[in-house]
Amino acid sequence: MAKRPKFYVVWKGRKTGVFSSWGEVSAQVKGFAGAQYKAFDSQLEAEQAFTRQYQDKKASQLRLLDVPPPLIPSLAVDAACSGNPGLLEYRGVEVESGREVFYRGPFEHGTNNVGEFLAIVEALRLCQEWKLSWPIYSDSVNALNWVLAKKARTQLAPDDQNAELFALLAKAEGWLEQHPYSNRLLKWQTSSWGENPADFGRK
Repeated sequence: MAKRPKFYVVWKGRKTGVFSSWGEVSAQVKGFAGAQYKAFDSQLEAEQAFTRQYQDKKASQLRLLDVPPPLIPSLAVDAACSGNPGLLEYRGVEVESGREVFYRGPFEHGTNNVGEFLAIVEALRLCQEWKLSWPIYSDSVNALNWVLAKKARTQLAPDDQNAELFALLAKAEGWLEQHPYSNRLLKWQTSSWGENPADFGRK
């Protein structure tokens, strides 16, 4: 069975960042005094880890690193769905000010993950339009992974009620295929930071 691809974070080296091959990493850390790097099983894990400090294996066994505050400036997105499936809406806000930058909905017969996916893509589209490289936060790991895969892997069945939603999904997937982006997609750390500022407050 083929090995799953690894993703690598270099915190300290000739160049820092997230890399998708060991060859790239080796070029940054080989012979570099005090190099700090680590492998991860997914791009999302690697992107998340890159926002935090390096932690060696021994330290990671003792405790988790304190989570630093969210990056500023940045956007956060969230969705609300009354039922599963149900009436869906989603929006994006500036993290620092809480100012709403977009709102979409309501849409019939949707799901929360579908809304989160569409919200992330809308945030990416607007950032590109406004020439912003701000990070984008979501509290949906599924939606973040769907965006990285450029495919909404929803189990929601298309029907007459959600035809508009499925048209938006197709449009979002097409946009991802055609538009590379530099924005970092990050998980909102609710347990450390409190509610996502884009949250609709209907729990």
